[in-house]
Amino acid sequence: MSAPPLQLAAIDVKPGAALESQSGLALLRPRIWGAWMQPPGPRKVAAIVMHPTSNFMGHYLIEPLAARGVACMGLNTRYAGNDTLLLMERAIQDLGAGVRFLQAQGYDKVVLVGNSGGAALAALYQAQAERLDIETLPDGDPAGLVPSDLPPVAGIALCGAHEGRSRLMRRWIDPSVTDEHDPLSRDPALDMYEPANGPPYGADFLARFEAAQRSRLERIDQWVGDRLARLRSLREPGSPRDQTFLIHRTHADPRCLDLSLDTNDRDVGSVWGAGAAGARAVNYAASQMGRITSLTAFLSQWSPRSRADGPANLARTSVPLLLFTYTADRSTFPSTRDAWLAAGGDRIRNVDVKGGNHYLAGQPQLVAQVADEMAAWMLAR
Repeated sequence: MSAPPLQLAAIDVKPGAALESQSGLALLRPRIWGAWMQPPGPRKVAAIVMHPTSNFMGHYLIEPLAARGVACMGLNTRYAGNDTLLLMERAIQDLGAGVRFLQAQGYDKVVLVGNSGGAALAALYQAQAERLDIETLPDGDPAGLVPSDLPPVAGIALCGAHEGRSRLMRRWIDPSVTDEHDPLSRDPALDMYEPANGPPYGADFLARFEAAQRSRLERIDQWVGDRLARLRSLREPGSPRDQTFLIHRTHADPRCLDLSLDTNDRDVGSVWGAGAAGARAVNYAASQMGRITSLTAFLSQWSPRSRADGPANLARTSVPLLLFTYTADRSTFPSTRDAWLAAGGDRIRNVDVKGGNHYLAGQPQLVAQVADEMAAWMLAR
């Protein structure tokens, strides 16, 4: 199976908020970019794979799907590479622009591939495309979404699918931080990387750990709400309406080190670092999940108030669904699979990809397996 040539798509999108970007060009003429391949012959079905912030223009499914008869686009949001100001409500507007682009190329049937963090994005998109009820952003500003921004798609395929950024933050935030301004501050009794605590982790430690995770996230969320209200109460011309802040140590999931928890075929470590030392290094890294965020972006992405809960949104959709579970994934687990399956009900079918890591890195035979099954499902519907 040979693949067609790769094409570049430049898609204009609606402007976002003032000062949303340091680039005047991006503010005045916002544009998103995609890389896509379309097979020769009749234009039957096209797929989009998009992540809120990762660059998916080189996604591993673009070429395999195109070689199997499905046009596939790896599309970026306007926030590619930087989620500091990312609004999920604006990201679905970008996704809708990609759907309209493919429809303009003659593809009446468009499906979404929700891979990794793109899964919750795809679910939010289709839920709002079927019934638009977001009128404001989480901070109260108008969302500016209209039905024509979000043409409904024909189906969603999920793979290596996270449940959403707010759920990740709830499960991954480090509860041992004692000073939000000091990334080295630590309560050893709540530190999963303290050898005395495990692995394996006892039930008492896990209960205290999870309760402390909830408490820390609730404190941050309360501070965000209070700080935003304070900024918005300022009446002087030019007063700030938002600010950035740091969330230290956001990669502390006991499942990374204790393989008896939520057991699958994974080995110890994080998707960003192998072994216990690799996972701990990610936790302290300067550039990891949710590290730098604005108040409004926190509410949209990481907060319990976020609308972008993947399974909750998927349950609101009515389209056919397909789920691929990578069984050696270090960041999605059997409980993740079960949450998606419960949300999809009788519309969803699961396919186990035995031994698949989160990125199918170094696993070309598994990429082919996913592409075979996904293309057959898309073309048959």
